[in-house]
Amino acid sequence: MNESLPNFSIKHWSEADRPREKLMERGKKSLTDAELMAILIGSGSRNESAVSLCKRILASVDNNLNQLTKLGISQLTGFKGIGEAKAITIVAALELGRRQQAQEIHVQPIITASIDVFRYMQPLLGDLQHEEFWVLFLDNSNKILHRKMMSLGGQTGTTIDIKLIFKTALEYSAIAIILSHNHPSGKLTPSNSDKQSTKNIITAGETLDIKILDHVIVTEKNYFSFADKGLL
Repeated sequence: MNESLPNFSIKHWSEADRPREKLMERGKKSLTDAELMAILIGSGSRNESAVSLCKRILASVDNNLNQLTKLGISQLTGFKGIGEAKAITIVAALELGRRQQAQEIHVQPIITASIDVFRYMQPLLGDLQHEEFWVLFLDNSNKILHRKMMSLGGQTGTTIDIKLIFKTALEYSAIAIILSHNHPSGKLTPSNSDKQSTKNIITAGETLDIKILDHVIVTEKNYFSFADKGLL
């Protein structure tokens, strides 16, 4: 007669190993990434605890949470013990974290250098698998009046509507603008299309006396500034 396999749901763990109780008693910062994920999924498989399962998932991305956000539902469900519902829970939690990080940016920061643009836009663009083109609209003190995604594309490009950019600039009485988009490939070198579209936007801005201060290409860990490289 076969012995029944152990049940690895959190409620059957020893009290010292339960991440929910640990969070309540010691605070959220006392938990490891795997323990926090284990709370989300609630249980592992019939022969693996939730924490062990989450450690295995994290190990697959070198324990890098930024890389974890890139795993989709189909990739997560490839791990034994992760069904669609658990995968959706993980994806939703990571997206909330990304949005919270983006909202930590000050409401009206002042841009003093290209690094400020990178720090402002990286939480929005750094880990995307498609291209997005954003514009920052500034006053005469280089304070951001408004930011707006102007175009959403695929993995290799996006179409830009120049008229819409300057329509928005006029609506917010912007004195200057900064362009920014991401390269999902991680390559920082601007394409010929990037260079040409930047020139076209600069030319359009001259007629309205709205200056283009920079065009910053964002990747997960680095950036390329047209202004810093003398390409404006």
